[in-house]
Amino acid sequence: MRAVVQRVLNSHVTVDEKIVGKIGKGLLVLLGIGRGDNQKDVKYIADKIVNLRIFEDEEGKFNLSLLDIEGEILVVSQFTLYGDVRKGRRPSFVEAALPEEAVRLYERFVEYIGEYGLKVETGVFQEHMIVHIENDGPVTILLDSKKLF
Repeated sequence: MRAVVQRVLNSHVTVDEKIVGKIGKGLLVLLGIGRGDNQKDVKYIADKIVNLRIFEDEEGKFNLSLLDIEGEILVVSQFTLYGDVRKGRRPSFVEAALPEEAVRLYERFVEYIGEYGLKVETGVFQEHMIVHIENDGPVTILLDSKKLF
């Protein structure tokens, strides 16, 4: 499982010109699910995200997590995080999970984040989405449950 985590002042996602998910201060998470991912990957990435200390304390240091600031989270599925472009110019997505498996783990990820008591909004799985982001910093973190980076 891979995630691009961006600290935001606000973010929203639209489908067919309708807002389907909207948050204030918190994190936008672009989530990719790979072949072979399971509940352990869900738990690892979710726990890591909500506990990342990437919000500034009163001294301007990264000491606060999403939980500490009682922030919000917007989760958007993005299978293209598994695009392999090492060969050729067209991405290969063979390492991305099949949609039937990916949607199950995506939904479990969203549920698991919600168990922390945070406001969780989402995009729409397998839809063309427009993601509006007001980056804060900008702060962007890459995560991989297999710890490849």
